[in-house]
Amino acid sequence: MNEHAAEAGWFVDDRCTNCDVARQLAPGLIGEVDGHSEILRQPRDAAELGQVYAAAHACPTRSIRHTARTLDPALDPFPLALTDDVQLCGHNSPHLAGANSYLLRRPSGTRMMIDTPRWSTALARRYEAPGPVTDVLLTHRDHAAHGRRYADHFGARLWIHEDDLDAAPDADQILRGTDPVEIADSVIAHPLPGHTRGSVLYLADQRYCFSGDSFYWSRGTGDIEVPESVTWYSIEELAASLARTADLLHFEWLLPGHGDRKHLPAAEMAQRMRQLTLRSATFKQQPINFGAVRW
Repeated sequence: MNEHAAEAGWFVDDRCTNCDVARQLAPGLIGEVDGHSEILRQPRDAAELGQVYAAAHACPTRSIRHTARTLDPALDPFPLALTDDVQLCGHNSPHLAGANSYLLRRPSGTRMMIDTPRWSTALARRYEAPGPVTDVLLTHRDHAAHGRRYADHFGARLWIHEDDLDAAPDADQILRGTDPVEIADSVIAHPLPGHTRGSVLYLADQRYCFSGDSFYWSRGTGDIEVPESVTWYSIEELAASLARTADLLHFEWLLPGHGDRKHLPAAEMAQRMRQLTLRSATFKQQPINFGAVRW
């Protein structure tokens, strides 16, 4: 073992909700065992230790822990750059079931926040440090927690669809109907009823797709999937939404709320979206079952 052997001692406590966040950030080090995350092996070098720290700082239940020390805030990597234009917020909130949230940089240097991390004033200051945040874009009702607090702190506009408005009744920008709407230069909101009645995905720069909980990348199947077993409104409506919308979506980065992220050539993403649309037409509504999600 090298000088990082002293970092042995990482474990996952019993508060884990199997949200998959830690496994996305530390693949090969943290894995799913019997319906929850576990440390598969201890980090062996600085890069792997960084992955474990990212997982620990993102975990919504703070379940990634060390036997001998608390988390070092100096090793908090968030917001974490995914590209020059997109950062992963981390610090996932238990009030959003551990959903991922993002910052999208615009050419002016301002940013948009898509869904929200856990709330604190210190985190809000951290997220606005690279540049002003002008908009908080909510993908659906399940991710509405903290939206108003972040929007008020930033002096930003808060967006949600009218069919999920009761989850954020003080939103000041209301999306309506099912037609796509350009809400900023090269940022288009596509209403996508299905997961909830007011679900929305946001497409930016014909490169980034912030899909909320409508679809995600599954490491298990190696493909884009919909959360068949966690569709609150209607799986049939989601299939219809995909049939109406899939051909309008040109993107390279799939950036969901729950489930993994993926970067592929736009042509391959388009083909996979067409295949997903065909598959989803055969799906039937299921009882809600978080344990059946194909991470």
